[in-house]
Amino acid sequence: MTAETSAEQNPPAPERFDAAAADARWQAVWAERQCFRADDASAKPRSFVLEMFPYPSGRIHIGHVRNYTMGDVLARAKRMQGFEVLHPMGWDAFGMPAENAAMEKGVHPGGWTRQNIATMKSQLQRLGFALDWSRELATCEPDYYGHEQALFLDLYAAGLVYRKESAVNWDPVDMTVLANEQVIDGRGWRSGALVEKRKLNQWFLKITQFADDLLTGLGSLDKWPEKVRLMQENWIGKSQGLQFRFDLSNGGSVEVYSTRPDTIFGATFVAVAADHPIAQGVASGNAAAQDFIALCKQGGTTAAELETAEKLGFDTGITAKHPFTGADLPVYIANFVLMDYGTGAIMAVPGHDQRDFDFATKYGLPIVRVVAAHADDADRPFAGEAEAGDGVIVNSGFLDGMTVAEGKAAVIARAEAGGWGQGQTVWRLRDWGVSRQRYWGTPIPFIHCEICGVVPVPKKHLPVTLPEDVSFDVPGNPLDRHPTWKHVDCPQCGKPARRETDTLDTFVDSSWYFLRFASQPADRPFDPAEIARWLPVEQYIGGIEHAILHLLYARFWTRALAHIGLIDVQEPFASLFTQGMVTHETYSRIDPANGQPVWFAPGEIERGGEGAVLKADGQPVEIGRVIKMSKSKKNVVDPDEIVATYGADAIRWFMLSDSPPERDLPWSEAGIEGCARFVQRLWRLFGQFDAAATGEDKALARKTHQTIAAVADDIAALSFNKAVARIYELTNATEKAAPSASRSAAIRTLLLLVAPMMPHLAEEAWAALGQEGLIAEAAWPAVDPALLVDDEVTIAVQVNGKLRDTLTVAKGLDKAALEALALASGKVQAMLAGAAPKKVIVVPDRLVNVVA
Repeated sequence: MTAETSAEQNPPAPERFDAAAADARWQAVWAERQCFRADDASAKPRSFVLEMFPYPSGRIHIGHVRNYTMGDVLARAKRMQGFEVLHPMGWDAFGMPAENAAMEKGVHPGGWTRQNIATMKSQLQRLGFALDWSRELATCEPDYYGHEQALFLDLYAAGLVYRKESAVNWDPVDMTVLANEQVIDGRGWRSGALVEKRKLNQWFLKITQFADDLLTGLGSLDKWPEKVRLMQENWIGKSQGLQFRFDLSNGGSVEVYSTRPDTIFGATFVAVAADHPIAQGVASGNAAAQDFIALCKQGGTTAAELETAEKLGFDTGITAKHPFTGADLPVYIANFVLMDYGTGAIMAVPGHDQRDFDFATKYGLPIVRVVAAHADDADRPFAGEAEAGDGVIVNSGFLDGMTVAEGKAAVIARAEAGGWGQGQTVWRLRDWGVSRQRYWGTPIPFIHCEICGVVPVPKKHLPVTLPEDVSFDVPGNPLDRHPTWKHVDCPQCGKPARRETDTLDTFVDSSWYFLRFASQPADRPFDPAEIARWLPVEQYIGGIEHAILHLLYARFWTRALAHIGLIDVQEPFASLFTQGMVTHETYSRIDPANGQPVWFAPGEIERGGEGAVLKADGQPVEIGRVIKMSKSKKNVVDPDEIVATYGADAIRWFMLSDSPPERDLPWSEAGIEGCARFVQRLWRLFGQFDAAATGEDKALARKTHQTIAAVADDIAALSFNKAVARIYELTNATEKAAPSASRSAAIRTLLLLVAPMMPHLAEEAWAALGQEGLIAEAAWPAVDPALLVDDEVTIAVQVNGKLRDTLTVAKGLDKAALEALALASGKVQAMLAGAAPKKVIVVPDRLVNVVA
């Protein structure tokens, strides 16, 4: 269709909207005209709309559709409202699933990933998303990760990257480091081997240097959900406490740190990590201690994981002298204490810490109450668990009667005066370990030389690319055993050396991709001037599961780059929205052979009035709860099938309807069918547009302009379900209205309002109505402020408190006039039956109540 096409040149619109034909036609037109390509040189105000980019696992799922539909509606509306919009798409393409596929299917991770990208890109395009594909990137390509390597070297030069020995989960069969979530009941998720704790040299980013700044910066993020800000605040974990030493019975001492020095009188034992020097010293001459330490190495490596593990300990035979009471406290090696956290040793207060409580209960150690709700509760026994709350100090000598805050200050003061302790601010946040012992990731750009040590790869030699000729038929990292790749000459001395074979954590890839979307020069990661024009991202949309790590790392990475002068942005995302999941009920039967459920996909099921049966045999299946869609439970819906059956606009409309976008959205066949019917209903209404119509419908005109303003506000607030409800209301009002110029204006307005949500339908109808250009490039309808204010109101007329009639009158009509109109109502007169009313109550602009 061209801009010159007129209504007279267009053939009559078909009776039904052909979604399949329209989807393909307009997607091709948008692509050909590059409608959604952002112009860096534009003088328009800018808007950067971004959804968290997907991992190319194979196919998109309904959750993707909801996420990207929300962003797409906002991006299209912003463009109609006069903004230059950047709405890009890319692929978070490195990671373990590709290596798993290589091992299971005998394919190359790169080939598997790129094939998945092609499939998922095609699926996204079928949904009509207004994406700037000219900026598409994949983190697995050298033209992306080469720039990441350069940035990593910049951070290293600034002292923000370092290497140290650190504990990891080691699978001795697969010969690889496992993430904590890959350790199941102490065993490798793939091999089933008992996992060991090992010390390996690992690369770290110094995120702790920015801990205070990251915490303070949360206060400026007033367009982020409070829940996410609180989660980050807790993860950063700033606390004021006391670091002090216990004197030991063997003549030594042990340093501990406590955030609750007020509870020091409740300390009944001391615990050290398995790799603490005290533990190692005991084990050097004690086989039982050696065995226990080996057992500890099979456990997790994070505090979160150890929180739920069984608490185990080994009595060293050493005691620690309590600094106030002089009591001798036993010193244990404990599996729930980590060397990487604090000092690797703790003051254990079982009455007020659940881990300590569990341990003390297991080993018969005293549990003393030193904090109570009231002083009278000092001797109240514990009800089977620790009490970590606030209260008054009890059973604590000179601290008795103090509040917790007063007790902390008093103990810190005495420790500092006595020279055996010091008040300290500490952080839960730890430096970010970014080493991964796997192939499919960004190669860490360093070289190990026996003469020069660890040497950065010169930038002129970047990117350090992954070798293609690798094999996964042997466990372990293919880069370690590649015959040539790791063998290089040292760039400083020229002697034989070897490449670093660890690759970067994939969270690094997603910590700066939004910068590369905004600026893509070939010779450097980005142009700072272009970053300044586009950043921060105006609206970022993604799942709550990324509330901590991804978002925190992206905030750190942005600050780190600003710290070394590469950009002038501190916070990457001005506004954050976390959408709910798409859910579906499950269908199953119990397998009599093993008692386990067998799951069935929705397409295999036929629902009836009172239940569901399997189509294959007609026998009943159990309908389970509505839960998050899961491949393992088969309660998934294929977006391709929905698009093929109902069209892209129907599924887009479903994603926006009913549920507030931050809540879960239950999928239903009836719901998508209802959306498809509404698409056809709008098509019929658009066909009733009459450019030559005359006459005014003041009420409809007012409704139209109120809807324009309200829908714009709803979209800006991401309250899509409210916008949908308003469009339904205007549709109903327009359908009921008599032909007039106002009605035709309402139809044209509806067409523009649904364009961000149902772009294919809108484009098809726009052309059929002979409107100029593409609706994708049309302006948002203008609002007449005078029509936003009602000059008429509807008055409820009641008799004895029950509604009997309504009156449409001028706003502000006085009480006497309202009373007269109400008493003149035929329905009121019938209720009075000739009698005079006892009383008439008038509430201006609202109601008249006649008391008979």
